Amino acid sequence: MLIDFGQPHEAAGNRELVAHRLKELRNGNGVPETLTVEWRGKPAHIEVIDMPVEVLRYNPGTHRIRAQRAYDPARDRSLTEDPWSPVSQDYLHHLLKALPADPSRTDKAFEDLTESLREYQQNEPGLITHEGILVNGNTRRAALKELGRTSMRVGILPESCEWSDIHAVELSLQLRPDTRRDYSYINHLLALEEQVALGKPLPEIARNFHTTTPACDRDLWILAQLRDLISRSATGSASLRLMDFEEAKERFFELYRAYNTESARNRERGDLLKEGRLAAIVLEFAKTDVRFIQPDFQERFLDQRLPADLRPAPTHAAPAVAIPGLGRTIQAAGASVAAAKALTDSLLQAKAVKAAGAAATTEEQTAAAEVLERTRDVFNEALEFAGKDFRLRKKRLAAPDRVADACKDLEQCVTDLVLARGNGSLDEGAFDDALLQLRTIMGRVAVEAGKSMPLPGEGLTWLNAAVGKQQ
Repeated sequence: MLIDFGQPHEAAGNRELVAHRLKELRNGNGVPETLTVEWRGKPAHIEVIDMPVEVLRYNPGTHRIRAQRAYDPARDRSLTEDPWSPVSQDYLHHLLKALPADPSRTDKAFEDLTESLREYQQNEPGLITHEGILVNGNTRRAALKELGRTSMRVGILPESCEWSDIHAVELSLQLRPDTRRDYSYINHLLALEEQVALGKPLPEIARNFHTTTPACDRDLWILAQLRDLISRSATGSASLRLMDFEEAKERFFELYRAYNTESARNRERGDLLKEGRLAAIVLEFAKTDVRFIQPDFQERFLDQRLPADLRPAPTHAAPAVAIPGLGRTIQAAGASVAAAKALTDSLLQAKAVKAAGAAATTEEQTAAAEVLERTRDVFNEALEFAGKDFRLRKKRLAAPDRVADACKDLEQCVTDLVLARGNGSLDEGAFDDALLQLRTIMGRVAVEAGKSMPLPGEGLTWLNAAVGKQQ
């Protein structure tokens, strides 16, 4: 839902200042600088002026830090009550500098932006309303403020600009792949959800975000899983937040692909795979370890190693089923999924307590940390054996091994180049011809891999970019 945050307390003064500087620009002798933006569905050329950094106000509705607002609940409440107060604007300044996954630390990308502005000045203008609200360039304003700069180049949107326009223009500029500091993945998901809530068809949203409809379907599925995990993590006053999953993007991509493939064959096996991988994601295993978890992971590798005190009872376990004539019972279908969910829930709740910090008692923190550490050790051992089994099963699929072998050959090529440079023995023409052949082969690999992987992972995305393949 779009929110109308009203106008800054300095709105009237900013309107006067903007009008004055626009008049100066139009009366000048030079060629005025302009900026082209998408305005209500059409390109619009707007004028660019200098504005004092101190009078500009951060956009409280920016998608860049929407998930991170939950970092400090007290300041988040102040931001909701009065987004233009000094306290709220200072909180936005802090979040714009912060690492999305851990707002207590400064983002390296923000430091790089600050250094770039220090060395090369401001290459691209920001974008504001006549009232001084930053529609684009919030992070650049934060960096300029850190540097002590007094002015910022900004384009001026039409006077009729409303909050619906602010949201639309921000998305059209920011949620596209370019060289700017990217939005975090969670904030990308929230922006996508917002567009769906506005009733826009998914193909249109995909075009606006420069992605595909299947990718949007995947992202919406992932956001639904994250919201479910947050609900399941609630214990007392502690609960995980969306921002706690900022660094799990690639692991959720792989989970989506694996779950869809497995559940299409057998829903229960798909759920077992999903719960096992979710537990590993909560325990912060790398994606190369998480992919070893298959539907039989808990039964074959985990159950025998998991101590009884770490094995929570399922909250909705299915009753056992009696076998007629034998006097024996077996687990009903779904009981194993319930057990897997109970384990994931216990880890989610322990992580929520750990993330709660001072809001939880020392005893609760210690107990939660112990549960996570002991369970991670058990998972680590189980994954070692699951990895061996996984690699044996994958041996019959040669394509990944071929790429791994090619990587080893390229590593040797690096050594050979160093040696050839030392003794002047490199045949430069032959080497250049070999690189051209490599480019051709990589292009063919990209084409065939694209046919086999409709939703490319990080590796195939890199390959497509390297060979110039259009997305």
